[in-house]
Amino acid sequence: MSHLLIAYLAYFLAVASPGPSTLAILGTAMASGRRPALALASGVVSGSLIWAGLTALGMGALLLSLVQLIWLLKLAGGLYLMYLAWKSLRSASCPPPAAGRGQSPAAAYRRGLLLHLTNPKAILGWAATFALGLPEGAGGAEMAALFAGCAAIGICVNFGYAWGFSQGAVARTYLRARRWIERSLAAVFAAAGLHLILSRG
Repeated sequence: MSHLLIAYLAYFLAVASPGPSTLAILGTAMASGRRPALALASGVVSGSLIWAGLTALGMGALLLSLVQLIWLLKLAGGLYLMYLAWKSLRSASCPPPAAGRGQSPAAAYRRGLLLHLTNPKAILGWAATFALGLPEGAGGAEMAALFAGCAAIGICVNFGYAWGFSQGAVARTYLRARRWIERSLAAVFAAAGLHLILSRG
């Protein structure tokens, strides 16, 4: 049981810490409102669960051993982050959208899903989580508990960010500092994208 608690804590810290997916949820919540933010969070969670399932089936280790595939994944993820940086930068130079004219939930979901599926760190994160939470000889019950617990943590954290940052007071703060926030998001996405594209390991 202590192994599971350690894995849950490690997973919580990984999910709650700032990263491209978290910042995308926050930015969408402030700019477009609750529905698109929750849809984007759903896409992120879906992508995470896909990687978790592949890791549980042993595919994570196989994927990590295919250096060329990981390189292509890093390139795709880096290019997608650069695209998000360009979108944020363009948004900063445009007037704010009219109320109710934010990103559609379907587009937001696809964005979240792509953001997580093209992130090779997600595979590494799940591999580490499974290593922490499943000692040698662990059975199916322990794996199910780890999977269910981490899924619940991911849903609570990502949906919590989407709900919290879509509140009226936060949205009003966003509107006052919109250009600065969008430019900051562009810089973070661009830096993360370049890091992925240029990283060799």
